Amino acid sequence: MTTSPADDRTGGLTNARLYTSLLLLWLAGVSLRLTILAVPPVIPAIHDDLHLSQTEVGILTGLPSMLFGLAAVPGSLLIARLGVLSALVTGLIITAIGGALRGAIPSTSLLYATTIAMGVGVAVMQVTMPPLVRTWLPHRIGFATAVYTNGLLVGEILPVALMLPLVLPLVGSWQWGFVVWSVPVALTALAVLALAPRTAQATPAAVANRRWWPDWKNLLIWRLGLMLGTVNAMYFATNAFLPDYLNSTGNPELISGALTALNVGQLPASFILLAVAGRLERRAWPYVVSGLVSVIGIIGIVYGSGLWIVASAALLGFAAAGTLILALALPPLLSAPEDVARTTAAMFTISYSCAVIVPVVSGLAWDLTGIPAIAFLPIGICGVALMVLAPAINHVGKAGGAAAR
Repeated sequence: MTTSPADDRTGGLTNARLYTSLLLLWLAGVSLRLTILAVPPVIPAIHDDLHLSQTEVGILTGLPSMLFGLAAVPGSLLIARLGVLSALVTGLIITAIGGALRGAIPSTSLLYATTIAMGVGVAVMQVTMPPLVRTWLPHRIGFATAVYTNGLLVGEILPVALMLPLVLPLVGSWQWGFVVWSVPVALTALAVLALAPRTAQATPAAVANRRWWPDWKNLLIWRLGLMLGTVNAMYFATNAFLPDYLNSTGNPELISGALTALNVGQLPASFILLAVAGRLERRAWPYVVSGLVSVIGIIGIVYGSGLWIVASAALLGFAAAGTLILALALPPLLSAPEDVARTTAAMFTISYSCAVIVPVVSGLAWDLTGIPAIAFLPIGICGVALMVLAPAINHVGKAGGAAAR
C-alpha cells in the first residue's frame, strides 16, 4: 500500500486525527496559564483587600512556580501509573477547581492554599505535554511543540488583556474573575475526554516498569534547567511586580497596556519559531541574544516613561518566549519515548525551583529598601545569567545522539 505525500508529512495520520491532536494540544496549552495570569491585573485589588505586603505579593506570585518545581517529578510518577492522557485530565480538573476557589473566602491562608492546589494541577499538565507531543505527533515534534506553546502564550495574554476592561466590569470582583478563567480549563478537560486520539495501551507489566525518576546525574539537564529557570524567573517576577511598580511611580494607567504588551510580545516569537525552530534548537547564540534583549527590556521598564515602558515590556516578552519555545522542544527531541516525561520533570523541577526564588527576593529588596525599581535588579541578573549559561547548549547534540541509541 502506498502513501501520499500528505501521509509522509504526518506520519500516516488522517487529517481528522492530525487536526484534532493539534487542537487539543493548543487548548491544553491555553489552560496551562489562564488561571495563573488572571492574578497580575488584580494584584492591587488583592493587595488592598487582604492587606498584603510586597513580600507576601512575591510569595503569592511565586507559589505556582514553586509547585511547578515540586510537583513535576510526582507528575512523572502519575504518568507512569495512569498514563499520559489520564494524567492530563487529572491536572486540568485540579487546576480548574483550585483556580475557581481562590477567592471563595477573603483569607490570605485560603488564597495561598488554593493557589497551591492550582499549581499542582498545572505542574502535572506541564509534564504531560511533551509526552503527548511524542505520542500523538511523533513526526511533527517541533511543530506540535510550537503549537501548544502558542496556546500557552495565548493563555497568558487573554487574562491580562481582558480581566480589567471586560471581566471585572461583568462580574464585579476579582474573586468571581478567578471563577470565570477557570471555566475554560474545565471545558478543555471535557474536550480531551471526548476527542483525544486513543493510542495503544501499555500492558500492566509495562506500566509498572515505566521509569519516572529523573537521571539527576545528567549535567546537561541541570544546565538546561537553569537556563529555562532564568527565563521563567524573569517572566513571572515581571508580571508580579510591574503592576505595583507602575502604581507606585504614578503610572497606573499603564498597567493594563504594559502587562498586555509583556504577553502579546511573546506571540511574534511563537510564529517565527513555527518556521525556524528546527534550525535554532541546537545553537547557543539565540539564547545569548535572548538574555541581552531581556536586559535591555528591563532597563527600559525601569528608566523609561510612557509608551517606552510598554514597548520595553513587549521586548522582554519577545525574548523570553523565544527561549521558552526552544527549550520546551528539547525533551521529546533528545529522549527515548519512555524517558520524555522524566526528562521533562527534571528540567521543570530545576527551572521552577530557580524561578520561585526571584519574586521573593525582588519583594524583599523592595520592602527593605523602599525603592520600587530595586525589585527589577534580581530580574535583570537573570538575563545576564542566561547569557553566561547559553554555551551549555553546545552539548545538546551529544545528548541527542546518546538518547537516540
